Amino acid sequence: MGLTSQSLEYTVIVLALLCVAATVWLWPRLARRGVGAVLGRLGAIVVTQVSIVCALALAVNTNFEFYGNWDELLGNTEEAPASVSQGGGQYASVGNLKGGLVQPAGPQGLDRVTGLPKGPADRVGKVESVKIVGRRSRAINPGFVYLPPQYFQQQFRRQRFPVMVVISGYPGGIMNLAQHLQVPQNAGRLIAQGKMQPTVIVMVRPTIAPPRDTECVDVPNGPQAETFFTKDLPDAMKSAYRVGRDPSAWGAFGYSSGGTCSLQLAMRNPKVYTSAVSLSGDYAIKDDLTTGSLFGPGSEGARREREHDLLWRLKNLPAPQISALVASSRKGEADYGDTMKFLRAAKSPMTVDSIILPQGSHQFTTWRREVVPALEWQSQQLTFPQDTEAVPQRKPGVAKGGAPGQRNTPSPAPSSTSDDKGHRRVEAERPRG
Repeated sequence: MGLTSQSLEYTVIVLALLCVAATVWLWPRLARRGVGAVLGRLGAIVVTQVSIVCALALAVNTNFEFYGNWDELLGNTEEAPASVSQGGGQYASVGNLKGGLVQPAGPQGLDRVTGLPKGPADRVGKVESVKIVGRRSRAINPGFVYLPPQYFQQQFRRQRFPVMVVISGYPGGIMNLAQHLQVPQNAGRLIAQGKMQPTVIVMVRPTIAPPRDTECVDVPNGPQAETFFTKDLPDAMKSAYRVGRDPSAWGAFGYSSGGTCSLQLAMRNPKVYTSAVSLSGDYAIKDDLTTGSLFGPGSEGARREREHDLLWRLKNLPAPQISALVASSRKGEADYGDTMKFLRAAKSPMTVDSIILPQGSHQFTTWRREVVPALEWQSQQLTFPQDTEAVPQRKPGVAKGGAPGQRNTPSPAPSSTSDDKGHRRVEAERPRG
């Protein structure tokens, strides 16, 4: 059974309950004096406590995905290959990419998510559970990849699609993106309604070395998280999927720590990501107990940390040519003050829009209100179709095409208002009563 499988979780919980019941049942017999009785009581307590702790630890890991499989837990992680060869412009299904940079994985919790596409891929799209291999960073990260219906339709067979890299918070994992934010479900609905362009969405977690919080930073002599997100992940997606090569095809999107990463990645690497969405993200990265030392000691470490302060970058460095969307709440979110400073500090050629709720909190209740308009907004920043390629040979099991004459409908921009500083405010979806 997989480490995050539902069957393992239920099995361990049942065993813990049985241990508690057995301890209660046998306790009167163990109440006697003597070495055997004392050892029996100690054994019952230890077994019961261990079973309860294991059940709780498994439930927490399943929810937050600190470890995606047994190898990660035991430290038996494989090393990334030194090179990859996927030539000729031929794109197989992920299941056929043996030894590639994107490899098929087990469910990784995807089997517990409701509302995912069911039916022919050329009509409803598809979500794949994968492992993404970092050739440079030597990291192997779990991911989900959403492919829109158009990806499988005959009239789009030569088109390359834009990409959203959607990053979860920390601690957390890709399950939160599919289950709580319902990113692929919302994207599918918006694409079907013509409110979002056909887009490939790759869902990943922000850390590449769990349980350490790597914050999308290249740590000196440590995990190379920024390299993974700016070089390895784009290379992997381009090797396995029909996605755009130009930076205008790529956007970063995240909540909490994932939002922090998104802004960092776009502002520091505008030739990789030309747009970013940050829901309740921070504007500077600091060391704490979960990160350890991210920047190293001395003056060089101080320089690295300063360059990851986005307000400092806007004040002291030329603004990157990107578009950004930031979200916060006037009441209930600690980042509101810094969000307003960021909006005021933004300068040309960078553009910044905002979602500012009257009241919110740092949790999924707030982010669920923001995710739909944020997806619509980022879709408007990307271009589709990107470009074309030679017609690939049709692989077994891939649908021939969709309904004849179907066209991609341009997506209308989400409703927005402007404040007196000229920053647009994208209206969040109102809570459904």
